[in-house]
Amino acid sequence: MGVREAYLMNKAILIGRLTRDPEVRYTQSGVAVCTFTLAVDRRFARRDANDGQPTADFIPIVAWRKLAEICGNNLIKGRRISVEGRIQVRSYEAQDGSKRYVTEIVADEIEFLDSRSSVQHEGGFGAGAGAGAPAPQPQPQSKPADAGSFGPSIPDEEIPF
Repeated sequence: MGVREAYLMNKAILIGRLTRDPEVRYTQSGVAVCTFTLAVDRRFARRDANDGQPTADFIPIVAWRKLAEICGNNLIKGRRISVEGRIQVRSYEAQDGSKRYVTEIVADEIEFLDSRSSVQHEGGFGAGAGAGAPAPQPQPQSKPADAGSFGPSIPDEEIPF
């Protein structure tokens, strides 16, 4: 009998709000890349804070190709999204010659959890290009468009099981 190989997994699932409008650039070969930062609240408050304010982590997100273009066209500062992807650590050489490391999430799937117009009208989070126009419907990456829709809320006592 052979030795079983252990499975390895690198998967991150985050829900948060964009801290700024996304930035879309293109590589020299024409591949779209979109970067933005996601603010994700922690479930607990800081112990050293008397004000009881929740603590947030600010996580850099990178999307590539068609997903990058969808993000650039539909995301704005303050928008609530879900990101599924993998954690990536990369390094580069800084101008002073030192080696720097960056930890980021490379997005495989992004789901919009609120409408673009609700973000613009509710908290004044700012507006990106095309503000005020209805957001185009994103193309699903690997889930059906209604995969995150659960329909109307049903009270617990009415659930049939």
